[in-house]
Amino acid sequence: MKLLRKNKKRTWLDKTTNTIILTITFFLLLPQSFELPVSGMKKNDYNQKSYWHYPWGTSGTHKGVDIFGKKGTDVVSSVRGFTFATGSGGKAGNYVIILGPKLRFHYFAHLNSINTKVGNWNAIGDKIGTLGATGNAAGKPPHLHYAIVTWLPHFWRIDTEPQGYRKMFFLNPIDYLNECYENN
Repeated sequence: MKLLRKNKKRTWLDKTTNTIILTITFFLLLPQSFELPVSGMKKNDYNQKSYWHYPWGTSGTHKGVDIFGKKGTDVVSSVRGFTFATGSGGKAGNYVIILGPKLRFHYFAHLNSINTKVGNWNAIGDKIGTLGATGNAAGKPPHLHYAIVTWLPHFWRIDTEPQGYRKMFFLNPIDYLNECYENN
C-alpha cells in the first residue's frame, strides 16, 4: 500500500482543513495595527478605569470600554479583518464583531446603524456603523461599547476579581486606545 498517491483526489474535508489552516495562519501572522474606533474621539471620551469595573448592571462586570460621543458619529474598524457577525438584540442592541489579527474578536455594541455585512473585509478605518444608544444603553448618552476577546486563553490573566476567571479571554481595550494617543 502506497502512502502517497500521485493523482489522489482531494476530498471536501481536505480542502476545508487546508482552508482553515491557511486562515488561522493568516490571522496569526497578520500584523496588529490599531486605530481609534470612533471618528474624532478624544481621550476624555472614555473612562480610564471602566474596564473590568464591578458592579456593572446586569452584566456584573464591565468587560470593555464605553466611548461617548454624538449620536450618528462614524464608528470605524479599529483593525483590519473580516466582519464575523452583525445583529440586533439583547444588551448589545445593534452590534458588529470583526475577526482581526491574532484571532481576536473586536466587539462594537450599541450602534445606531450598521454599515457592514458578514464576510466583508474591513481595512483599518472603514466605516462599520454609527454611534448610538441601543440595547441596554437605551435612554443613556450615546456611546460605543468596545471589547476585545481572544480565542486563545491567556491563563496568566485570571485573578480573584468578580468574574476574574473570564479575564483569560478579554483584553483591556483601554491599553490599545491609550497607545494610539501616545503614538500620535
